[in-house]
Amino acid sequence: MRTHTRRAVLGAGIAAAGGGLLAACASGSGAKDGAGHSGHGAADDPAQAPGDYVSPDGPEVAAAEAERGSGPVRKVALTATAAQLDLGGRTVSTWAYGDDLPGKEVRVTAGDTLELTLANHLPAATSLHWHGLALRNDMDGVPDLTQRPVRPGGSFTYRFAVGHPGTYWFHPHSGVQQDRGLYAPLIVEDPKEPLAYDGEWVVVLDDWVDGVDGSTPDAVLAELSKGMGGMDHGSGSGGMDHGGMNHGAHSMGGEQPSPGGPSRMLMGATSKLLGGDAGDVDYPYHLVNGRTPQDPQTFRARPGDRVRIRFVNAGGDTAYRVALGGHTMTVTHTDGYPVAHATTDALLLGMGERYDVVVTVKDGVFPLTALAEGKKRTGLALLRTGGGAAPDASVRPEELDGRLLTADRLKADGSVRLASRAPDRTLRFDLTGSMAKYDWAVNGKKYAPSQRYPVRAGERVRLSFRNNTEMWHPMHLHGHTFALPDGGPRKDTAIVLPGRRLDVDLDADNPGLWMLHCHNVYHAESGMMTVLGYQK
Repeated sequence: MRTHTRRAVLGAGIAAAGGGLLAACASGSGAKDGAGHSGHGAADDPAQAPGDYVSPDGPEVAAAEAERGSGPVRKVALTATAAQLDLGGRTVSTWAYGDDLPGKEVRVTAGDTLELTLANHLPAATSLHWHGLALRNDMDGVPDLTQRPVRPGGSFTYRFAVGHPGTYWFHPHSGVQQDRGLYAPLIVEDPKEPLAYDGEWVVVLDDWVDGVDGSTPDAVLAELSKGMGGMDHGSGSGGMDHGGMNHGAHSMGGEQPSPGGPSRMLMGATSKLLGGDAGDVDYPYHLVNGRTPQDPQTFRARPGDRVRIRFVNAGGDTAYRVALGGHTMTVTHTDGYPVAHATTDALLLGMGERYDVVVTVKDGVFPLTALAEGKKRTGLALLRTGGGAAPDASVRPEELDGRLLTADRLKADGSVRLASRAPDRTLRFDLTGSMAKYDWAVNGKKYAPSQRYPVRAGERVRLSFRNNTEMWHPMHLHGHTFALPDGGPRKDTAIVLPGRRLDVDLDADNPGLWMLHCHNVYHAESGMMTVLGYQK
């Protein structure tokens, strides 16, 4: 019999930041095997010094939620369950939201109240994080920080006002569950939509390993966590050659079987766009809307139609370079916020990033290709507006090598540009760790739920990322957007290249305890996460 976990059970345990529940989580061994983040003690970290912080269900959070208003309620029921999914010629056992991959889209209008009840039919605890939304803190879905884990057989009702239109998505924040089939798009429509278009497609990109030849994300994490021992990884090479070995972007262990399937550690995957090492994991498939290139989804339109495409990178370890063969794309939004329109042939999306584009489609059949950056494999969908033979899975449109747009080349639309203001507080985050030891961290400290980097409501806060590693990291902040430098776009996820510094600014306007982490799911679960905490 399932038990219904209500918001009220947060009680005083989570409410007292650093007390009861959080103290137990920080000192305990933590949940494993997909059930949640394992705890890491770091009581001597200045970021964890005692302080009086706003609690996830405190009055400050309730007041911020009240300011968002309470519109029509959109009720949704969602079940997380074990599933057999057909990826297009390959059936896999995985965990998913029902029988769909991606999970069934949730669509609301800005101003609505979303009430979604998650029933957990999995063999492990789970959660739901609403990626990109500025929502009330106790609905953010981080176990042991903003809510108790949703245990097997239990359920939890997420209810919050949806304040801002845009392209978002949701996924667990429990272990490496996101690298299974547990993700779905969340589209928030603008009641005053300024764009004109004839059709709309949501395109979700994903790298897939779960259920293939016995592999699971937990087995992948276990393999990666062993590191690469005493191998010489090179000096100053940006991780490009891993000690001079030319593995040609393939799995280190070939097809040697193991309890978790063949080795999935990727060697030699390099990309100039990503500053060197492109990723850790050798995924056997790259999917577009849950389909392999051998059996792609086909989008249909009429020649001359103006189509809005909402791209979401739901991958665990892969950046995608995306292009629509024979077409240019006009970028209108990134991470849900409008930008000054920019035309491009191709886009680069790190994990967690979203881009909206508008395309005027031509007559024929065209490939929508997602190149796994640095990994020499692709995902594929098709656009058909007329007759003709469809391109095969090996197609590589020339637009992939044409004009490429990255977030740093965009400017925020004037309606969402942050007002010019000197920061009241600067927080420095050194991104640390290596593939050798797989000891990814923030400021040299692995994540613990008790960590706090303090901010106060009303401050302009500068986050200064310094990537001291040889890999790129897509850094994601919960509950807020930040502005890239020099009038750049508003985003919640931004790529920080190896050896580089990125300063972003935000207005502290959403009280609570908010995760800040790398959206490479394996880097995050290994420790590259921390918390911004609002002080009372």
